[in-house]
Amino acid sequence: MNPAMWISKTGVQAQDAKLQAIANNLANVNTVGFKRDRVMFEDLFYQVERQPGAQNEQGNAAPGGVQLGNGTRVVGTQKVFTTGNLQTTSQSLDVAIVGQGFLQVEGPNGKTAYTRAGQLQVNADGQLVNAQGLRLQPEITIPATATSVTIAENGTVSAMVSGSTTPTELGQLRLANFANPTGLLALGDNLYQETTASGNPNEGQPGVDGLGKLKQGALEGSNVQVVEEMVDMIAAQRTYEMNTKVLSAADNMLQYLAQAVR
Repeated sequence: MNPAMWISKTGVQAQDAKLQAIANNLANVNTVGFKRDRVMFEDLFYQVERQPGAQNEQGNAAPGGVQLGNGTRVVGTQKVFTTGNLQTTSQSLDVAIVGQGFLQVEGPNGKTAYTRAGQLQVNADGQLVNAQGLRLQPEITIPATATSVTIAENGTVSAMVSGSTTPTELGQLRLANFANPTGLLALGDNLYQETTASGNPNEGQPGVDGLGKLKQGALEGSNVQVVEEMVDMIAAQRTYEMNTKVLSAADNMLQYLAQAVR
């Protein structure tokens, strides 16, 4: 079997994985707080037929060797945590994080999950929840008699209560950040979970210690750039085609050899 066929197979698989990531990015171009993925590749082991610097027949050190590669593979995917465009919604419970950090919610399994999507709502108990109904941490309860809610840049939540002339402070939204955000586990539903790769969360008040500030009445859009994804898609498609042509060429060479030795 021609080794080129196996090598080009790895190239086809690699570009298929890249195209899948591009498709997911484009599918989430309007997802609030979504962060695009990029695929990282590495070359596979090499078949070393002659070591660089080995002595040749004349006793001289060869300036180069003979090293034949065996293709490529996906070494990982990486979330790109650049800030998306801010979209003004004028909804009092919508908040965008301007800078670094994640809102904290109580996940379905009881563990803390992290999100950049600030589409906050109030559940039947008056508690602030995200779009999936998961309660924010620390918990904040909006009184049923509240006529308006204000969320300050530093995360202070206050409300005007019917019958009162001064706002009532209800609690404090806090953000968490990680030494390596790309190491977070993506759960779907705009949620992430801590891993050993991400490190422990550093929790704090918005606007302090490098954490971003909150902007009420706005949402952070996806950071996917459609034109960039389209260019990457075309490049992946062309690379895929070139690898399939190598497959075809290797097959033709084997067919020619089989006919020649009959």
